[in-house]
Amino acid sequence: MRLGADRVRVRVPATSANLGPGFDALGLALALHDDVEVRALGSPDVVVDVTGEGAGEVPDDERHLVVQALRAGLDHAGAPQSGLHLVCHNRIPHGRGLGSSAAAVVAGLAAARGLVAEPQALSDDVLLALATELEGHPDNAAPAILGGATLAWGGTGSVRAVPLDVHPDVAPVVVIPPTTLSTKAARGVLPPTVPHADAAQQAGRAALLVEALGRRPELLLDATVDTLHQEYRRSVMPHSLALVDALRSAGVAAVVSGAGPTVLALARRLEGGGTDADEAIAAAFGGAMGGWRVLPLAVAHGGVEIVAAANG
Repeated sequence: MRLGADRVRVRVPATSANLGPGFDALGLALALHDDVEVRALGSPDVVVDVTGEGAGEVPDDERHLVVQALRAGLDHAGAPQSGLHLVCHNRIPHGRGLGSSAAAVVAGLAAARGLVAEPQALSDDVLLALATELEGHPDNAAPAILGGATLAWGGTGSVRAVPLDVHPDVAPVVVIPPTTLSTKAARGVLPPTVPHADAAQQAGRAALLVEALGRRPELLLDATVDTLHQEYRRSVMPHSLALVDALRSAGVAAVVSGAGPTVLALARRLEGGGTDADEAIAAAFGGAMGGWRVLPLAVAHGGVEIVAAANG
C-alpha cells in the first residue's frame, strides 16, 4: 500500500481507567488533549519536537512512543516506512494515571491511518488490537479511540470494546499530585490472587457502575467501591488514597485514576454551577494544595481525531 498523504495532524484525549471496580476493563475519555503533527520525510531522519508535558524528558528519536506506534500502524497496513518529523503538543500529564502512554500509542496509530492511501486498513477495531498489543491492556486505549466511557474485554489478538452511556450530570474532576508513579510500580504491588468474596463483590460493583454512569448517577458512590486493586496500592500512593478516603467520607465518588497517583472524582453537576465534589476537595486540602492541581474536565465524547491530512 502506498502513502496517500505526507502530513497529518491528530488529536487524542486523556483517559482514566478502572473507575474503581472496573479494573483493566472500564475507561473514560476526558477533555484534555494532546496534539501531534506528523510529516513524512524524504530522508531517513527522525526528529521529534515536544512542547508541554514531557518536554526534555521523553525520547526525541525512534524510541518515542508515537513513532513506535506509527511504525506499527504502517507495517500493519503494508505501507512504506519513511523518515519522520513529529511536533507533539502535550497537555496530558505523564506518569499520573491519565493515559499519557495510551494517548501516544493511539495518536501514532491514528497518524498512520491518516498517512496511508486506504485508511480503512486501520479501522477502530484494528487500532484497538494494535494499541492493546503495544500497551498490554485495552482500558485506556478503548476510550482514547472511541471517546466517552467504554467497556473493553478480551486479550491480545481478540480484544473488543463497546461504548457506554454517560449521564449528562456526571462531571469528572481530576486531582493531580506533583509526584509521578509508573504503571509498572503500581502493578508490582498487586497480589497474584484475591479472596473470592472480594472478587464477587467487585463483579457486582462493576455491573452497578455501568448503570450508575449511564442512568443513575446518584448510585456512583456505591458503584465505585473497589476491593481488587486500590487498597493494595496504598503503600506506593498513600497521599492519593488518603484523599480518596476523605472524599468518599464526604459522599463523593472518588477513585484512583488508572494506576495513579491522580485521583478522579466522578462528581455530579450542580444547578448553580460547579460540582458536588468542590467543597469536599477544598476541605480535604484546607487551603494548602502542596503542588496538587484540581482540574474539572468534561467527558470527551469524541475519541482520537484526524484533524488534517494532506500532501505538502
